[in-house]
Amino acid sequence: MSDAESKPRIVFMGTPEFAVPSLEQLVASGFPPVAVVTAPDRRKGRGRRRSPSPVKAAAEALGVSVVLQPESVKDPTFAEQIGALNPDIIVVVAFRILPPAVYQHARLGAFNLHGSLLPRYRGAAPIHHAVMSGDHETGVTTFFLKQKVDTGHVILQDTLAIGPDETTGDVYDRMKHLGARVVVETVRAIASGSVTEYPQDDAAATPAPKVFADNGCVDWSGAAPEVHNFIRGYSPAPGAWTMHGDSRLKLLRSAIYARDSETAPHSLHISDPGTVLRCDDRLVVACAEGAVELTELQRQGGRAMDAATFLRGYEITVGDRFECVPDGDRSKSANAS
Repeated sequence: MSDAESKPRIVFMGTPEFAVPSLEQLVASGFPPVAVVTAPDRRKGRGRRRSPSPVKAAAEALGVSVVLQPESVKDPTFAEQIGALNPDIIVVVAFRILPPAVYQHARLGAFNLHGSLLPRYRGAAPIHHAVMSGDHETGVTTFFLKQKVDTGHVILQDTLAIGPDETTGDVYDRMKHLGARVVVETVRAIASGSVTEYPQDDAAATPAPKVFADNGCVDWSGAAPEVHNFIRGYSPAPGAWTMHGDSRLKLLRSAIYARDSETAPHSLHISDPGTVLRCDDRLVVACAEGAVELTELQRQGGRAMDAATFLRGYEITVGDRFECVPDGDRSKSANAS
């Protein structure tokens, strides 16, 4: 491998924490980018002070001299800025959708790191959907950019197991490091001229659209595994939730509950979805089939707590119901009908 091949001019694009290990590993592996592109500084926190993205903070700490923060990647000026950098490779990790006018400036190619084994879970929330689907395995894919999102030719893939009680956040934290290794391997293959690629099977593609908090209310009428997968798939953000009276509770961790003789009074049936079956030191809720134990939850405006701690400071009784509609709203609906 020649020196020119081993030291390509790289432009790295990314914004959130997920992209930071990839940037750090590129630098540590001898592939420092000539420029980093990230989102503009945003106002955050109670003081609403302007703060850099995690990628910008990492770039500055790593000594990257050029950091671009375009308001719009479709601005022709931005494409000109990228062209002026004469990039050999553009690396994209958790950034915005780029127009061809930008990524076509990469002499050897522009590629993206995606959090699934493409063509499975194309879209903005691949980890969420893998966990919500109850998959035991996911992975990462690097692929050459193409105008249609997440459809480009695959370069490299690697797999990652999903534990039965792992949340999206747990998988995210492990995947960002696996992704960093695959990003470096991809750059090395492209730079050396040894890269291989193959097309995706569009017939095998599945969607992974963004998930929203408004859609995060738990449907207790599902079977326990479905409810459990939904809770952990939405955790920690945007967060699954349920209503207990007028209180909205965010559900962060759960487990499938093995029913025993202490579960509930005989007058309660496990087929009554949303019914609280146990609330001593453990919080167990009935589903249409089976039950789920809530192991970590949070009141609005409060901090996340394990169930035992939560129950010491929150009034709840066996037989109470968890639903999606506050008591007051349910009464209004009944009166209206």
